[in-house]
Amino acid sequence: MNFVFKNLKNFFKEHSVTILSDISDDQMLTGIGSLLNSKKQQLTFFNNLKYVNDLHQTSALGCFISKDHAPLLPENCKPIVVKDPYKSFALSTNFFYKIKQTESFIDESSFIDPSAKIESNVKIGKNVIINKNVKIDKGSILSDNVYIGDNVVIGKNNIFYPNVVITNSIINNNCTIQSGSVIGDSGFGFTVFDKIAIIHIGNVIIGNNVNIGSNTTVDRASLDSTQICDNVKIDNLVQIAHSVFIGNNSIIAAQVGIAGSTTIGNNCIIGGQAGVSGHINIGNNVTIAAKSGVTKNIQDNKIVAGFPAIDIKQWKKNKISEKNTKI
Repeated sequence: MNFVFKNLKNFFKEHSVTILSDISDDQMLTGIGSLLNSKKQQLTFFNNLKYVNDLHQTSALGCFISKDHAPLLPENCKPIVVKDPYKSFALSTNFFYKIKQTESFIDESSFIDPSAKIESNVKIGKNVIINKNVKIDKGSILSDNVYIGDNVVIGKNNIFYPNVVITNSIINNNCTIQSGSVIGDSGFGFTVFDKIAIIHIGNVIIGNNVNIGSNTTVDRASLDSTQICDNVKIDNLVQIAHSVFIGNNSIIAAQVGIAGSTTIGNNCIIGGQAGVSGHINIGNNVTIAAKSGVTKNIQDNKIVAGFPAIDIKQWKKNKISEKNTKI
């Protein structure tokens, strides 16, 4: 598909982003690339002075860049002045490369129970299994080997990549679940001494615009619901246990483990390989540094690090003190 700069400007306008550039409206564009590897009809972006030498060597047609950094561009690359170059880069990837929804298609190798209700413009790939009383709304894509268990409800415009397993779940709109993830299976629970298994009978509820990475697991609740709210972004290889609640706009990096019945507030960031104990409350706007171990409640607006996790300023002081003691 061919793109012209006017199309890009209109797309940005729809997302309330203003761009300033003297690139002509009918200029052909072929995509976006890195500073060093962009082609002559591609765009790139710059938002970190660490890469200023790469900027000087770019062959890109244009560059998303701040007003202050625009004079750093070489003559062959035209500035596209924006408030947030990284956000503009993210939007441009959606403009050029977003997976397009397709017309209705069901591969003949797939199994769909007669009781399932599937709306229009749903694409179902090879060897997909859709069980009893499943509901799938318009515009979703189920890639090869996806398994959908009984009574699952799936909203509009979702994308499930190959080998995703979804059971005991309600998934709202515009979500992406990457390959190999398991949503809604039973959580981990036994009595301590007798090892009697606790049968989990709850479900998983996933909000709108949620992204879940590859090989991530989200366990169904023991009694009520494991909930992942709107705009949450979860990386690969994350474990979310039974009855966890994750608030709006939170970000969870790879290899994080969150134990059962923990509540995480809105706008939280959890760094890679962090561990969060069960039955605790983490407030809003909390940042947990990578490899931290969280064992107690955290109030709103805190940044913590270490094991056990403490205020990051105190953690840094402790590290400096340890270093000086060794010297």
